Amino acid sequence: MEKTLIQPDDMITLWGIIVVWAAVSIFLEQRFSWASKISGAIIALVGAIVLSNTGVIPTESPVYDAIWAFIIPLAIPLLLFHVNFKKIWQESGRMLIIFLLSSIGTVAGTIISFFLLKDHIPYLDKIGAMMSASYVGGGVNFAAMAGKFEAPGEMVSATIVADNLMMAIYFVVLMIIPTMAFFRKRFAHPHVLEVEAGKGENDGKTLAESFWARKDISLKDMALSVGTAFFLVIVSFKIAAFLDGVIPSGEDVSFFMNLLNGLFGDKYLVLTTITFLALALFPRYFEGINGSQEIGTLLIYLFFVVIGVPASIPLIIQNAPLLLIFVAIIVIVNMIISLVAGKLFKYNLEEILLVSNANIGGPTTAAAMAIAKGWKNLIGPILVVGTIGYIIGNYIGTTLGLWFATLL
Repeated sequence: MEKTLIQPDDMITLWGIIVVWAAVSIFLEQRFSWASKISGAIIALVGAIVLSNTGVIPTESPVYDAIWAFIIPLAIPLLLFHVNFKKIWQESGRMLIIFLLSSIGTVAGTIISFFLLKDHIPYLDKIGAMMSASYVGGGVNFAAMAGKFEAPGEMVSATIVADNLMMAIYFVVLMIIPTMAFFRKRFAHPHVLEVEAGKGENDGKTLAESFWARKDISLKDMALSVGTAFFLVIVSFKIAAFLDGVIPSGEDVSFFMNLLNGLFGDKYLVLTTITFLALALFPRYFEGINGSQEIGTLLIYLFFVVIGVPASIPLIIQNAPLLLIFVAIIVIVNMIISLVAGKLFKYNLEEILLVSNANIGGPTTAAAMAIAKGWKNLIGPILVVGTIGYIIGNYIGTTLGLWFATLL
Protein backbone atom coordinates (compact mmCIF):
# COMPACT_ATOMS: atom_id res chain seq x y z
CA MET A 1 0.00 0.00 0.00
CA GLU A 2 1.02 3.58 -0.58
CA LYS A 3 2.44 5.52 2.34
CA THR A 4 -0.29 8.12 2.55
CA LEU A 5 -2.33 9.54 5.41
CA ILE A 6 -5.47 7.91 3.99
CA GLN A 7 -5.01 4.33 2.76
CA PRO A 8 -6.52 3.11 -0.57
CA ASP A 9 -8.87 0.69 1.22
CA ASP A 10 -10.26 3.36 3.60
CA MET A 11 -13.24 3.76 1.31
CA ILE A 12 -15.63 5.76 3.50
CA THR A 13 -12.96 8.39 4.15
CA LEU A 14 -11.95 8.64 0.49
CA TRP A 15 -15.58 8.90 -0.63
CA GLY A 16 -16.05 11.57 2.01
CA ILE A 17 -13.02 13.55 0.86
CA ILE A 18 -14.15 13.42 -2.78
CA VAL A 19 -17.73 14.47 -2.04
CA VAL A 20 -16.74 17.12 0.51
CA TRP A 21 -14.13 18.70 -1.78
CA ALA A 22 -16.60 18.70 -4.69
CA ALA A 23 -19.08 20.46 -2.39
CA VAL A 24 -16.42 22.95 -1.28
CA SER A 25 -15.55 23.67 -4.93
CA ILE A 26 -19.19 24.37 -5.77
CA PHE A 27 -19.61 26.52 -2.64
CA LEU A 28 -16.51 28.59 -3.39
CA GLU A 29 -17.57 29.09 -7.01
CA GLN A 30 -20.95 30.41 -5.90
CA ARG A 31 -19.76 32.37 -2.88
CA PHE A 32 -16.67 34.25 -4.11
CA SER A 33 -16.17 36.16 -7.36
CA TRP A 34 -12.53 35.02 -7.72
CA ALA A 35 -13.61 31.37 -7.49
CA SER A 36 -16.46 31.99 -9.91
CA LYS A 37 -13.97 33.33 -12.44
CA ILE A 38 -11.64 30.34 -12.01
CA SER A 39 -14.61 27.88 -12.04
CA GLY A 40 -15.38 25.18 -9.53
CA ALA A 41 -14.08 22.54 -11.94
CA ILE A 42 -10.55 23.95 -11.80
CA ILE A 43 -10.77 24.28 -8.00
CA ALA A 44 -11.82 20.63 -7.74
CA LEU A 45 -8.92 19.52 -9.93
CA VAL A 46 -6.27 21.61 -8.22
CA GLY A 47 -7.43 20.59 -4.75
CA ALA A 48 -7.18 16.90 -5.66
CA ILE A 49 -3.70 17.40 -7.13
CA VAL A 50 -2.58 19.06 -3.89
CA LEU A 51 -4.07 16.30 -1.72
CA SER A 52 -2.44 13.51 -3.72
CA ASN A 53 0.95 15.20 -4.02
CA THR A 54 1.17 16.01 -0.31
CA GLY A 55 0.55 12.41 0.69
CA VAL A 56 -2.92 12.92 2.12
CA ILE A 57 -4.72 10.60 -0.31
CA PRO A 58 -3.41 7.75 -2.49
CA THR A 59 -3.15 8.03 -6.27
CA GLU A 60 -4.98 4.70 -6.75
CA SER A 61 -8.00 3.23 -4.95
CA PRO A 62 -11.12 1.15 -5.66
CA VAL A 63 -13.06 4.31 -4.81
CA TYR A 64 -11.66 6.07 -7.89
CA ASP A 65 -12.48 3.01 -10.00
CA ALA A 66 -16.08 3.21 -8.74
CA ILE A 67 -16.32 6.83 -9.88
CA TRP A 68 -15.22 5.79 -13.37
CA ALA A 69 -17.43 2.68 -13.42
CA PHE A 70 -20.68 4.01 -11.94
CA ILE A 71 -20.72 7.78 -11.46
CA ILE A 72 -19.72 8.75 -15.01
CA PRO A 73 -22.27 6.49 -16.75
CA LEU A 74 -25.00 7.95 -14.51
CA ALA A 75 -23.86 11.52 -15.15
CA ILE A 76 -24.08 11.17 -18.94
CA PRO A 77 -27.87 10.66 -19.24
CA LEU A 78 -28.59 13.05 -16.36
CA LEU A 79 -26.74 15.84 -18.18
CA LEU A 80 -28.61 15.00 -21.39
CA PHE A 81 -32.13 14.96 -19.91
CA HIS A 82 -32.54 18.73 -20.37
CA VAL A 83 -31.87 18.57 -24.12
CA ASN A 84 -34.84 19.42 -26.30
CA PHE A 85 -34.36 18.79 -29.99
CA LYS A 86 -36.51 21.76 -31.01
CA LYS A 87 -34.52 24.05 -28.73
CA ILE A 88 -31.25 22.82 -30.19
CA TRP A 89 -32.22 24.34 -33.51
CA GLN A 90 -34.33 27.23 -32.25
CA GLU A 91 -31.93 28.50 -29.60
CA SER A 92 -28.66 26.81 -30.43
CA GLY A 93 -28.65 26.11 -34.16
CA ARG A 94 -26.29 29.01 -34.76
CA MET A 95 -23.82 27.84 -32.11
CA LEU A 96 -24.10 24.21 -33.19
CA ILE A 97 -22.48 25.02 -36.55
CA ILE A 98 -19.46 26.78 -35.03
CA PHE A 99 -19.22 23.99 -32.44
CA LEU A 100 -18.92 21.40 -35.23
CA LEU A 101 -16.36 23.57 -37.03
CA SER A 102 -14.39 23.85 -33.79
CA SER A 103 -14.56 20.05 -33.47
CA ILE A 104 -12.91 19.80 -36.88
CA GLY A 105 -10.08 21.84 -35.35
CA THR A 106 -9.65 19.19 -32.66
CA VAL A 107 -9.56 16.39 -35.24
CA ALA A 108 -7.03 18.26 -37.40
CA GLY A 109 -4.90 19.11 -34.36
CA THR A 110 -4.89 15.49 -33.16
CA ILE A 111 -3.85 14.16 -36.56
CA ILE A 112 -1.07 16.75 -36.93
CA SER A 113 0.17 16.17 -33.39
CA PHE A 114 0.07 12.38 -33.81
CA PHE A 115 2.23 12.38 -36.94
CA LEU A 116 4.70 14.80 -35.36
CA LEU A 117 5.15 12.80 -32.16
CA LYS A 118 4.19 9.18 -32.87
CA ASP A 119 7.84 8.08 -32.84
CA HIS A 120 8.52 9.76 -29.51
CA ILE A 121 5.53 8.93 -27.27
CA PRO A 122 4.47 5.31 -26.55
CA TYR A 123 0.81 4.26 -26.89
CA LEU A 124 0.05 7.44 -28.82
CA ASP A 125 -2.78 5.70 -30.69
CA LYS A 126 -4.60 5.17 -27.38
CA ILE A 127 -3.67 8.63 -26.09
CA GLY A 128 -4.80 10.18 -29.40
CA ALA A 129 -8.16 8.45 -29.04
CA MET A 130 -8.57 9.72 -25.48
CA MET A 131 -7.53 13.29 -26.23
CA SER A 132 -9.48 13.70 -29.49
CA ALA A 133 -12.64 12.46 -27.76
CA SER A 134 -11.94 14.60 -24.69
CA TYR A 135 -11.21 17.73 -26.74
CA VAL A 136 -14.54 17.40 -28.56
CA GLY A 137 -16.78 16.61 -25.61
CA GLY A 138 -14.86 17.00 -22.38
CA GLY A 139 -13.62 14.84 -19.54
CA VAL A 140 -16.48 12.32 -19.72
CA ASN A 141 -15.27 11.27 -23.15
CA PHE A 142 -11.70 10.93 -21.85
CA ALA A 143 -12.96 8.43 -19.29
CA ALA A 144 -14.90 6.52 -21.93
CA MET A 145 -11.92 6.20 -24.27
CA ALA A 146 -9.49 5.37 -21.45
CA GLY A 147 -11.72 2.47 -20.48
CA LYS A 148 -12.31 1.37 -24.04
CA PHE A 149 -8.71 1.33 -25.31
CA GLU A 150 -7.26 0.11 -21.99
CA ALA A 151 -4.22 2.36 -22.03
CA PRO A 152 -1.61 1.60 -19.34
CA GLY A 153 -2.44 3.30 -16.05
CA GLU A 154 0.80 5.25 -15.84
CA MET A 155 0.27 6.72 -19.34
CA VAL A 156 -3.33 7.61 -18.51
CA SER A 157 -2.11 9.37 -15.37
CA ALA A 158 0.62 11.22 -17.26
CA THR A 159 -1.87 12.23 -19.96
CA ILE A 160 -4.28 13.48 -17.30
CA VAL A 161 -1.45 15.57 -15.83
CA ALA A 162 -0.73 17.14 -19.21
CA ASP A 163 -4.44 17.51 -19.97
CA ASN A 164 -5.23 19.13 -16.63
CA LEU A 165 -2.35 21.59 -16.95
CA MET A 166 -3.29 22.40 -20.56
CA MET A 167 -6.95 22.91 -19.70
CA ALA A 168 -6.11 25.18 -16.79
CA ILE A 169 -3.82 27.30 -18.99
CA TYR A 170 -6.31 27.39 -21.86
CA PHE A 171 -9.26 28.37 -19.67
CA VAL A 172 -7.23 31.29 -18.32
CA VAL A 173 -6.41 32.31 -21.91
CA LEU A 174 -10.08 32.09 -22.90
CA MET A 175 -11.08 34.24 -19.93
CA ILE A 176 -8.50 36.89 -20.85
CA ILE A 177 -9.19 37.08 -24.61
CA PRO A 178 -12.45 39.09 -24.32
CA THR A 179 -10.55 41.82 -22.47
CA MET A 180 -7.90 42.21 -25.21
CA ALA A 181 -8.18 45.06 -27.71
CA PHE A 182 -6.73 42.91 -30.52
CA PHE A 183 -9.76 40.58 -30.46
CA ARG A 184 -12.30 43.28 -29.66
CA LYS A 185 -11.33 45.16 -32.82
CA ARG A 186 -11.70 42.08 -35.04
CA PHE A 187 -14.79 40.35 -33.60
CA ALA A 188 -18.24 41.50 -32.53
CA HIS A 189 -18.67 41.08 -28.76
CA PRO A 190 -22.22 42.18 -27.82
CA HIS A 191 -22.44 40.06 -24.65
CA VAL A 192 -19.24 41.56 -23.26
CA LEU A 193 -20.59 45.05 -23.90
CA GLU A 194 -23.91 44.16 -22.28
CA VAL A 195 -22.18 42.95 -19.10
CA GLU A 196 -19.91 46.01 -18.96
CA ALA A 197 -22.93 48.26 -19.33
CA GLY A 198 -24.88 46.56 -16.55
CA LYS A 199 -22.40 45.67 -13.82
CA GLY A 200 -23.78 45.51 -10.31
CA GLU A 201 -27.14 43.96 -11.19
CA ASN A 202 -26.60 40.66 -9.38
CA ASP A 203 -27.66 41.76 -5.87
CA GLY A 204 -24.24 40.91 -4.49
CA LYS A 205 -24.38 37.32 -5.77
CA THR A 206 -21.73 35.74 -7.93
CA LEU A 207 -22.87 34.91 -11.44
CA ALA A 208 -22.54 31.18 -10.65
CA GLU A 209 -24.87 31.57 -7.67
CA SER A 210 -27.40 33.46 -9.78
CA PHE A 211 -27.42 30.73 -12.42
CA TRP A 212 -27.70 27.82 -9.98
CA ALA A 213 -30.52 29.45 -8.00
CA ARG A 214 -32.96 27.28 -6.07
CA LYS A 215 -35.49 25.51 -8.27
CA ASP A 216 -38.71 23.62 -7.69
CA ILE A 217 -37.32 20.11 -7.18
CA SER A 218 -39.36 17.42 -5.44
CA LEU A 219 -38.53 13.97 -4.06
CA LYS A 220 -40.29 12.54 -7.12
CA ASP A 221 -38.02 14.57 -9.44
CA MET A 222 -34.91 13.23 -7.73
CA ALA A 223 -36.22 9.66 -7.75
CA LEU A 224 -37.20 9.80 -11.43
CA SER A 225 -33.92 11.46 -12.42
CA VAL A 226 -31.71 8.86 -10.76
CA GLY A 227 -34.05 5.94 -11.48
CA THR A 228 -34.36 6.79 -15.18
CA ALA A 229 -30.61 7.28 -15.47
CA PHE A 230 -29.96 3.87 -13.90
CA PHE A 231 -32.54 2.25 -16.19
CA LEU A 232 -30.92 3.76 -19.30
CA VAL A 233 -27.45 2.69 -18.11
CA ILE A 234 -28.58 -0.92 -17.53
CA VAL A 235 -30.39 -1.23 -20.87
CA SER A 236 -27.55 0.45 -22.80
CA PHE A 237 -24.78 -1.61 -21.21
CA LYS A 238 -26.67 -4.86 -21.86
CA ILE A 239 -27.23 -3.92 -25.51
CA ALA A 240 -23.59 -2.89 -25.89
CA ALA A 241 -22.38 -6.16 -24.35
CA PHE A 242 -24.62 -8.12 -26.74
CA LEU A 243 -23.43 -6.20 -29.81
CA ASP A 244 -19.81 -6.49 -28.67
CA GLY A 245 -20.22 -10.28 -28.60
CA VAL A 246 -21.99 -10.44 -31.96
CA ILE A 247 -19.77 -8.09 -34.03
CA PRO A 248 -16.32 -9.65 -34.56
CA SER A 249 -13.15 -7.76 -33.64
CA GLY A 250 -9.43 -8.37 -33.26
CA GLU A 251 -6.25 -8.50 -35.31
CA ASP A 252 -7.66 -11.07 -37.76
CA VAL A 253 -10.70 -8.94 -38.57
CA SER A 254 -10.93 -6.08 -41.08
CA PHE A 255 -10.60 -2.43 -40.07
CA PHE A 256 -14.27 -1.88 -40.97
CA MET A 257 -15.50 -4.66 -38.65
CA ASN A 258 -13.25 -3.40 -35.84
CA LEU A 259 -14.72 0.06 -36.38
CA LEU A 260 -18.28 -1.31 -36.26
CA ASN A 261 -17.48 -3.19 -33.06
CA GLY A 262 -15.86 -0.10 -31.60
CA LEU A 263 -18.91 2.02 -32.41
CA PHE A 264 -21.85 -0.30 -31.69
CA GLY A 265 -20.22 -2.41 -28.98
CA ASP A 266 -19.10 0.55 -26.91
CA LYS A 267 -21.25 1.00 -23.80
CA TYR A 268 -20.76 4.77 -23.61
CA LEU A 269 -21.74 5.32 -27.23
CA VAL A 270 -24.78 3.08 -26.88
CA LEU A 271 -25.72 4.90 -23.64
CA THR A 272 -25.66 8.33 -25.24
CA THR A 273 -27.52 7.06 -28.32
CA ILE A 274 -30.23 5.28 -26.28
CA THR A 275 -30.64 8.37 -24.09
CA PHE A 276 -31.20 10.58 -27.13
CA LEU A 277 -33.72 8.09 -28.55
CA ALA A 278 -35.57 8.21 -25.22
CA LEU A 279 -35.53 12.02 -25.28
CA ALA A 280 -36.93 12.02 -28.81
CA LEU A 281 -39.66 9.47 -28.03
CA PHE A 282 -40.74 10.79 -24.62
CA PRO A 283 -40.03 14.55 -24.60
CA ARG A 284 -42.85 15.42 -22.17
CA TYR A 285 -41.63 12.91 -19.59
CA PHE A 286 -38.13 14.35 -19.53
CA GLU A 287 -39.36 17.96 -19.62
CA GLY A 288 -41.36 17.20 -16.48
CA ILE A 289 -38.31 16.08 -14.48
CA ASN A 290 -36.52 18.83 -12.56
CA GLY A 291 -33.11 18.53 -10.96
CA SER A 292 -31.36 16.19 -13.39
CA GLN A 293 -28.95 18.93 -14.45
CA GLU A 294 -28.04 19.66 -10.83
CA ILE A 295 -27.55 16.00 -9.93
CA GLY A 296 -25.56 15.30 -13.10
CA THR A 297 -23.35 18.34 -12.53
CA LEU A 298 -22.65 17.27 -8.93
CA LEU A 299 -21.61 13.82 -10.20
CA ILE A 300 -19.33 15.44 -12.79
CA TYR A 301 -17.70 17.44 -9.99
CA LEU A 302 -16.86 14.13 -8.28
CA PHE A 303 -15.21 13.14 -11.54
CA PHE A 304 -13.29 16.44 -11.68
CA VAL A 305 -11.86 15.65 -8.25
CA VAL A 306 -10.89 12.10 -9.20
CA ILE A 307 -9.14 12.99 -12.46
CA GLY A 308 -6.96 15.41 -10.50
CA VAL A 309 -5.82 12.69 -8.09
CA PRO A 310 -3.29 10.89 -10.36
CA ALA A 311 -1.64 14.17 -11.37
CA SER A 312 1.68 13.32 -9.74
CA ILE A 313 4.43 15.95 -9.98
CA PRO A 314 7.12 13.26 -10.58
CA LEU A 315 5.04 12.01 -13.50
CA ILE A 316 5.07 15.50 -15.00
CA ILE A 317 8.86 15.49 -14.85
CA GLN A 318 9.18 11.95 -16.22
CA ASN A 319 6.43 11.63 -18.82
CA ALA A 320 4.35 14.75 -19.26
CA PRO A 321 6.63 17.23 -21.11
CA LEU A 322 6.12 15.58 -24.53
CA LEU A 323 2.50 14.85 -23.71
CA LEU A 324 2.04 18.52 -22.84
CA ILE A 325 3.37 19.41 -26.31
CA PHE A 326 0.99 16.81 -27.83
CA VAL A 327 -2.12 18.29 -26.18
CA ALA A 328 -0.91 21.87 -26.69
CA ILE A 329 -0.75 21.34 -30.47
CA ILE A 330 -4.34 20.03 -30.44
CA VAL A 331 -5.58 23.00 -28.43
CA ILE A 332 -3.71 25.58 -30.53
CA VAL A 333 -5.05 24.15 -33.81
CA ASN A 334 -8.56 24.01 -32.33
CA MET A 335 -8.31 27.64 -31.28
CA ILE A 336 -6.94 28.84 -34.63
CA ILE A 337 -9.59 27.01 -36.67
CA SER A 338 -12.35 28.15 -34.29
CA LEU A 339 -11.31 31.81 -34.57
CA VAL A 340 -10.78 31.71 -38.35
CA ALA A 341 -14.07 29.88 -38.98
CA GLY A 342 -15.84 32.20 -36.56
CA LYS A 343 -14.48 35.26 -38.35
CA LEU A 344 -15.41 33.89 -41.81
CA PHE A 345 -18.98 33.06 -40.75
CA LYS A 346 -19.35 36.25 -38.68
CA TYR A 347 -19.79 34.71 -35.23
CA ASN A 348 -19.52 36.72 -32.05
CA LEU A 349 -16.30 36.39 -30.06
CA GLU A 350 -18.23 35.02 -27.07
CA GLU A 351 -19.78 32.22 -29.15
CA ILE A 352 -16.41 31.22 -30.58
CA LEU A 353 -14.70 31.11 -27.19
CA LEU A 354 -17.51 29.14 -25.58
CA VAL A 355 -17.64 26.43 -28.25
CA SER A 356 -13.86 26.05 -28.08
CA ASN A 357 -14.18 25.77 -24.30
CA ALA A 358 -16.98 23.21 -24.70
CA ASN A 359 -14.75 21.19 -27.02
CA ILE A 360 -11.74 21.19 -24.73
CA GLY A 361 -13.46 21.02 -21.34
CA GLY A 362 -17.06 20.00 -21.97
CA PRO A 363 -20.38 21.83 -21.60
CA THR A 364 -20.10 22.25 -17.82
CA THR A 365 -16.81 24.15 -18.04
CA ALA A 366 -18.12 26.20 -20.97
CA ALA A 367 -21.26 27.02 -18.99
CA ALA A 368 -19.05 27.89 -16.02
CA MET A 369 -17.18 30.35 -18.21
CA ALA A 370 -20.43 31.85 -19.53
CA ILE A 371 -21.71 32.15 -15.95
CA ALA A 372 -18.45 33.67 -14.71
CA LYS A 373 -18.42 36.18 -17.56
CA GLY A 374 -22.10 37.05 -17.21
CA TRP A 375 -23.09 36.00 -20.73
CA LYS A 376 -26.53 34.94 -19.53
CA ASN A 377 -28.12 34.44 -22.95
CA LEU A 378 -25.41 31.96 -23.95
CA ILE A 379 -25.50 29.70 -20.88
CA GLY A 380 -28.46 27.59 -22.04
CA PRO A 381 -27.39 27.25 -25.67
CA ILE A 382 -23.80 26.22 -24.80
CA LEU A 383 -25.09 23.59 -22.38
CA VAL A 384 -27.35 22.23 -25.10
CA VAL A 385 -24.76 22.39 -27.89
CA GLY A 386 -21.94 21.15 -25.67
CA THR A 387 -23.81 17.94 -24.91
CA ILE A 388 -23.56 17.03 -28.60
CA GLY A 389 -19.84 16.64 -27.94
CA TYR A 390 -20.60 13.76 -25.57
CA ILE A 391 -21.89 11.79 -28.55
CA ILE A 392 -19.69 12.82 -31.48
CA GLY A 393 -16.57 12.94 -29.28
CA ASN A 394 -16.70 9.24 -28.58
CA TYR A 395 -17.27 8.40 -32.23
CA ILE A 396 -14.35 10.62 -33.26
CA GLY A 397 -12.06 9.20 -30.58
CA THR A 398 -12.91 5.61 -31.47
CA THR A 399 -12.37 6.19 -35.20
CA LEU A 400 -9.04 8.00 -34.77
CA GLY A 401 -7.81 5.50 -32.17
CA LEU A 402 -8.46 2.52 -34.43
CA TRP A 403 -6.87 4.32 -37.40
CA PHE A 404 -3.80 5.41 -35.42
CA ALA A 405 -3.30 1.81 -34.24
CA THR A 406 -2.76 0.73 -37.86
CA LEU A 407 0.00 3.34 -38.29
CA LEU A 408 2.22 2.21 -35.38
